[in-house]
Amino acid sequence: MVIQPIAKIYNDFPTKFGIPRQSGRITELKSRIIFEKTCRNEEAFRGLEQFSHLWLIWEFSESKNRDWSPTVRPPRLGGNKRIGVFATRSPFRPNSLGLSCVKLEAIEKNEKYGIVLTVSGADLMNGTPIYDIKPYIPYADCIEDAQGGFAEENKDYKAEVEIPEKLLKAIPENKKEALIKVLEDDPRPAYKNNIEKEYGFFFADREIKFTAKNNKIIVTDIIKRRIAE
Repeated sequence: MVIQPIAKIYNDFPTKFGIPRQSGRITELKSRIIFEKTCRNEEAFRGLEQFSHLWLIWEFSESKNRDWSPTVRPPRLGGNKRIGVFATRSPFRPNSLGLSCVKLEAIEKNEKYGIVLTVSGADLMNGTPIYDIKPYIPYADCIEDAQGGFAEENKDYKAEVEIPEKLLKAIPENKKEALIKVLEDDPRPAYKNNIEKEYGFFFADREIKFTAKNNKIIVTDIIKRRIAE
């Protein structure tokens, strides 16, 4: 079976490093979903405004050509314990499909792109292909007594973040809170928690450089960069 993307998502993460590990964790992060020409019929969106959240079915486009393994090493287990791939959300799967729940913030009609959706809380990289969108239905999709397995471990973890005021001024006001939340979520692989080194990731048109010690993230530089589209 051949399926084609219906849309792509656009946001402030041009590379994988720094993207939240799960959807919904950082609601301050906004993204726009722009549809392919074949899916811009306004009738396809009728009734969508009645829903507050959406499921996105998308492609791990940066991982699709890599071989999959029956077991993987989840970062939140320290990277040294193997778990079956179907018990994880690893991108290295038989089919490189991801599933994310996002909040629908706005539905707008754009002169060039037709209907454009603004969503928050996405854990996708800029330009990620989306294969389908479905409404989140609370009575069916929310299971109160569901068990989260090993994913429940460290779910409330939050790093302390230190950003010198002169560096924080380099970030646009409407993106500061989102950046701080990204850093609080600690982008580092868990198995490197005790290694002191400088890390860096791109956020919007800035490169964020930081070091870490224990659970404290210290931003060392914020550099304006031109990101290739």
